[in-house]
Amino acid sequence: MSNSITYNSRYIFYMMICLGAIACSPTYYQSNQNFNQQFEQGQLDNALQQLQSKPGESSGRQELLYYVNNGLVLSMMGKYNESNEYLEKAYLFGEDYRKNYLYEATSYLTNPMITNYRGEDHEHLMVLYYKALNFLKLGQHENALVECRRLNIRLQQLSDRYESDIKYRKDAFVHALMGIIYETDKDYNNAFIAYRNAYEIYTDEYEKLFRITAPDQLKEDLVRAAFLSGLNDEFEFYKTKFQLHDFTYQQPEGGELVFFWHNGLSPIKAEWGITFVVTRRDNWIYFTNAELGITFPFPLDNYNERERGGLSSMEVFRVAFPRYIERPVYFTQASLIQNDKELPLQLLEDVNKIAFHSLQQRMNLELSKALIRVAVKKSLEYQVRKEDRMLGTMLGAINALTERADTRNWQTLPHQIQYTRVPLEAGKNTLTLQLKSVNETTTQQFTYEATKGQILFHTYTSLESRYPYYGY
Repeated sequence: MSNSITYNSRYIFYMMICLGAIACSPTYYQSNQNFNQQFEQGQLDNALQQLQSKPGESSGRQELLYYVNNGLVLSMMGKYNESNEYLEKAYLFGEDYRKNYLYEATSYLTNPMITNYRGEDHEHLMVLYYKALNFLKLGQHENALVECRRLNIRLQQLSDRYESDIKYRKDAFVHALMGIIYETDKDYNNAFIAYRNAYEIYTDEYEKLFRITAPDQLKEDLVRAAFLSGLNDEFEFYKTKFQLHDFTYQQPEGGELVFFWHNGLSPIKAEWGITFVVTRRDNWIYFTNAELGITFPFPLDNYNERERGGLSSMEVFRVAFPRYIERPVYFTQASLIQNDKELPLQLLEDVNKIAFHSLQQRMNLELSKALIRVAVKKSLEYQVRKEDRMLGTMLGAINALTERADTRNWQTLPHQIQYTRVPLEAGKNTLTLQLKSVNETTTQQFTYEATKGQILFHTYTSLESRYPYYGY
């Protein structure tokens, strides 16, 4: 064995030790345990302090998550301008994101946690939702319209990226939000178009993908926008279609309230492993898990001699993948009570279902990347083992330790978003929010001052959830 080969092997070994130290770090949820505990208990001041005690994350691998978590917490605290400063940075991160190819290459020697977190498709849409909502609460409708246009561009990009009807590529909730923003600006024609788009996406895609139907409130919004736009044929068509035969529109004396309920907490990413058996046939390697009915073929022609040796030497191995853990909602329904009239809050977006579906729709890609990662590790291990058996054995142990999934996601998002629209009287209005769980009913009162033609916005967040134990 030459000194050169020995040196290279030992260099690789020590490099893997350093990378292994990074790779064996806890999951994203575990590494932010203090923040998560404070946030889930509603201790927002303490949660914000925990977040901002790690300013280094604003330029590290968790940069996007640092921005969005700060933005969401500040929004919940009513600090809308400060919130939007962080959310704008998150938006620009998504616009300017470029792969770091050194980190990408290194991830195949360790795991994806070493790369910059890019964010899920729905997370980038939620950034603009919170920004728009902040502007609406500040009464800055023009700025909200800017976010509306940005949302439209992001939706077009999402639609262009995926062609399959079973992919999450359209978002009914975002179109409904755009309709609300246009209507606030008295642009009733664009509001009608946005509401109609939302309704069609609920009907054509959400019912099939998520079993979510168009809320009745959206149907009323669509009919009202048609009437205010002077689209008489459309007004009559949708009024009949939705069986709103008695629908008449009269501008409320004191304006309206759009009430959003952020219920529960979105899922967290954890890790699960799949064991594959390797079989060889001609110039192909087959990775098979009989229990799940999964088989992935890899042509050996695509690899050099060293890599083929590493692949051929494998028999059984474990691959790590991300998975979501749901945090089931504690409150199952809510309504606003106004002068003894009960107005139910209706499901507008199920963030939990979209997160699960988004991960599922790219699972083949995740499986392929993970298998390539293991193949690269095993090929390197095979080469080192030929030169130094003990070193190869140690490298194999490190490979096993570094096999981890990417467990990062925006974990402070709500489980679901519900809403309703309430006509207000001029002056003081007192409404009661009623929340129901399996075992209890709780109420809370809110007071609003309204003037004619005004649209007010309010968000109420329930952080309670029925989550299982997770130390993931």
